[in-house]
Amino acid sequence: MKITFVGHGYVGLVTAAVFAEFGNTVYVIGRDSEKINNLKKGILPIYEPGLEELVKKNYDAGRLIFTLDYKPAISESDIVFTAVGTPPKSTGEADLTNVLKVAEDIGKNLSGYTVIATKSTVPVGTNKRVMDIINKVKPSKSEFDMASCPEFLREGTAISDTMNPDRIVIGTENSRARKLLVDLHNPITGERVFTNLETAEMIKYASNSFLATKISFANAIARLSERAGADGPSVLEGIGMDSRIGKKFLSPGPGYGGSCFPKDVKALIAIADGYGYNFNLLKEVEAINKDSQEDIIRKAILVLGDVKDKKIGILGLAFKPNTDDMRDAPSIAIIKSLLAKGAKISAFDPESMGNAKKIMPDIQYVEDPYNVADKADLLIVVTDWNEFKEMDLARIRSIMKSPNLIDARNIYEAGKLIELGFTYRGVGR
Repeated sequence: MKITFVGHGYVGLVTAAVFAEFGNTVYVIGRDSEKINNLKKGILPIYEPGLEELVKKNYDAGRLIFTLDYKPAISESDIVFTAVGTPPKSTGEADLTNVLKVAEDIGKNLSGYTVIATKSTVPVGTNKRVMDIINKVKPSKSEFDMASCPEFLREGTAISDTMNPDRIVIGTENSRARKLLVDLHNPITGERVFTNLETAEMIKYASNSFLATKISFANAIARLSERAGADGPSVLEGIGMDSRIGKKFLSPGPGYGGSCFPKDVKALIAIADGYGYNFNLLKEVEAINKDSQEDIIRKAILVLGDVKDKKIGILGLAFKPNTDDMRDAPSIAIIKSLLAKGAKISAFDPESMGNAKKIMPDIQYVEDPYNVADKADLLIVVTDWNEFKEMDLARIRSIMKSPNLIDARNIYEAGKLIELGFTYRGVGR
């Protein structure tokens, strides 16, 4: 089958590479000539484990084609996926500028019959708007059907998530389109969910918002446990053993971040407002998330007193391990707050320092996690990279000016740190 992805971010590039791996011919359309040329050379705009190898293999095999030109890609494709960004506006609403512009570009280049499927996360009703735009600009002899196929991949495990998803959601009201999409997804495991367009659009927002709610609930329980003398992680482990609840997304920490949860929670609040529903639950989820980041600052002040002129080392900058994504990373709010209070910051992350420098150019970046600890008054673990879990803690203790450690991800055994002479603070402990 010949298919096209418009957009080469996480969703577009990963999914395109996976479908090419299954033997399809896959066009990937971009709008930046430098990025497209880099992709042809094997230089990717993102870090994702295994993706570079998968892209190179299928590009060299001729199954993955990077282009700026809509005409050959769209006219030859059976299915066209839209996978462009929908960043939040200042109001929290999703900005659909890219989606609606791409719809026009796709429509003008249609030929024969094509399924146009939206992978971008879009508010309820967007696919109908896209349909109207395409109908106005498409050639008279061309035909198309709309579908909504939201993605559920996680950065850091994106390839595995694409090949082995829990479910594949296909929202369309046309049997011909459904059959083509079912055929395309035949090599992929996972439950099939067939819905109309509006339901598919809502499933994505509801899913991410529910997971964000679990994270904020975990952090609220952690904060309460600290005050009550309970061990928060053990409390959460205990409730996670209930099969109705599950263990995932119940680890307390510095709050959620990344490309999806913050913007999708805001967007669902905005969608609800548009329909006259006050989604207070999600507003509180946001408030708890912000407070979870501020709690790390409170712990730093508790340990150091005044943080002014104190050297604070930050281990981990990306919003989660195995990615270089800095979008809404908790480290940003934590570092900026510490800087505003006069602290001196040094930081290390295995993959995201290049992106972090664009956001926070005024801190010191070092090339080794031990350099972060050198002569530091406080060390804060913000991202739970595996290499941090295996560090020589005795060596860390010996090179710090003052052995203070805030473990915002609870990756260390508290007793071991205290035995080594650290002043230790976890989350919920």
